[in-house]
Amino acid sequence: MRRPPSPPSRLWGVLFKTLTGLAAFAVVAMVAVILTHLVMHGWHSLSWAFLTEPPSNANTEGGICPAIIGTFALVLLMTVAGVPFGVLTAIYLQEYAPPGSRALHLIRLAVQNLAGVPSIVFGLFGLGFFVQFSGGTLDRLFHGGELHWGQPAIVWAALTLAVMTLPTVIVATEEALRAVPQGYREAAYALGATRWQMVRHVLIPQSMGGILTGTILAISRGAGEVAPILFTGAAYSLPDLPRRLTDQFMELGYHVYVLATQSPDVDATEPILYATVLVLLGLTFTLNFTAILIRARIRKRLRGMRG
Repeated sequence: MRRPPSPPSRLWGVLFKTLTGLAAFAVVAMVAVILTHLVMHGWHSLSWAFLTEPPSNANTEGGICPAIIGTFALVLLMTVAGVPFGVLTAIYLQEYAPPGSRALHLIRLAVQNLAGVPSIVFGLFGLGFFVQFSGGTLDRLFHGGELHWGQPAIVWAALTLAVMTLPTVIVATEEALRAVPQGYREAAYALGATRWQMVRHVLIPQSMGGILTGTILAISRGAGEVAPILFTGAAYSLPDLPRRLTDQFMELGYHVYVLATQSPDVDATEPILYATVLVLLGLTFTLNFTAILIRARIRKRLRGMRG
């Protein structure tokens, strides 16, 4: 028979529960205060014209349409470039790499180190490797040295963010693969499936919720990063939308940085600044919510299949 906890144990339990509850409340309160402050200062500047017109007069007038489209395109390209590569890496680490091998240890060490690199370093890496080396090589091979790819562009900014968010996708996917019961693998092998067939038809569908969780986290981080795109593609002010992979682009996070630090008229810029932050948060929440809905539908379908 289990003995009831002693009074000191109950006291420590209540104290710990109170402290953790207060910590959680403090986090929620801080988020609420920040959102309230942004809404109070930026709501009155939001309008249809603000969302559909380009900026004008040194970014103190006009709208932010190019920045909205540029942010959406950047996140989309980043997701397409980074998520499949991260998922494939996680599958190799979990299912194909020999346990305890030196290669497995080195890859995991590289992923851990990559997760700890500051974002500004990724920006310098993107400038040196993608813009100057990769872009310059493409120009020399296909354009006779004429400048096309060897300059800041949306494709290089997206690839830089994809490299930065790789650890998030890899770790989330590995955890999802690890959570699939071993019996599923053994049942697939018993039915004569190869390892690739087992991965394709069993592991990936069963772990899709975790893969989408990693994608959501990657989108959240990539949409708000500024340092990696400072040197790789973001522009101060552009009235046109990016139409090619080699075009520069406006981005909401970088636009906020420009408004906050380089505006010639602070008083005229402040309402636009708060409204731009609200739009950035709204776009990030929308992308996350869409991914969450997709994940929920996939999990519901999987539960129906199991039932």
